[in-house]
Amino acid sequence: EWVKRPQIGMQGLVNIKVNTDGTYKSSVDKFYDEARLKAIAEAVGAKAGDLILMLAGAEERTRKAISELRLEMGKRLGMRKDDEFKLLWVLDFPLFEYDADENRWVARHHPFTSPKPSDIEVMINNEPRIANAAEYLKHPYANIKANAYDMVLNGNEIGGGSIRIFQRELQEKMFAALGMSDEEALHKFGFLLGAFEYGAPPHGGIAFGFDRLCSILGGSESIRDFIAFPKNNSGRDVMLDAPSTIDQKQFDELQIQLNLK
Repeated sequence: EWVKRPQIGMQGLVNIKVNTDGTYKSSVDKFYDEARLKAIAEAVGAKAGDLILMLAGAEERTRKAISELRLEMGKRLGMRKDDEFKLLWVLDFPLFEYDADENRWVARHHPFTSPKPSDIEVMINNEPRIANAAEYLKHPYANIKANAYDMVLNGNEIGGGSIRIFQRELQEKMFAALGMSDEEALHKFGFLLGAFEYGAPPHGGIAFGFDRLCSILGGSESIRDFIAFPKNNSGRDVMLDAPSTIDQKQFDELQIQLNLK
């Protein structure tokens, strides 16, 4: 039932227990025979006493769901130690992710993040249009990596940044991949594209979330314990009593007309 929650969004969970006598017990016994269960166990390297948990579905959704499941099982089994601090860098983000509703790419980080140097030619020499939505993972853009980096402490991002795009041709390719026409890109970001014509230097940066770091060191899962949040969970500022009612005079001053139909 845990994986069927809206936050996870899966249809169900397959479990296979490897018994100490070499037999198998699973939630799919009526569909899979002993030989099939054994093949699965051998494929994942399961040993006697192990429990195999499997999810099936669309690749992107399933990856996210199984990540949440891994963390949940670690918590239930007491494998996560809050008094130990483990740092790591995440370096190989995909530059793009696929938007199935619009059949186009969206920026995984933001539209000014540069691809890895080895992927720049791939991005420039290929068109971003996705001809076959069912095979979007075969598109060259699906394998482009972002020149971005995140610092993670105990599973929480505490800092992140990227090297930015500083060439006009590459930035135009990025905008095209995001579905912008040349005219729209020029209208919205003409100042930036023009600046790149004059030799913008390579640049990048990183920003740290000090509030998140404090919450981890303080043993809390909520940064609200370490930073002043003027708004409550319903989005209301109780100190300023906002949002509040706006009278017609204020609308008239700002030349705003409401149509609530």
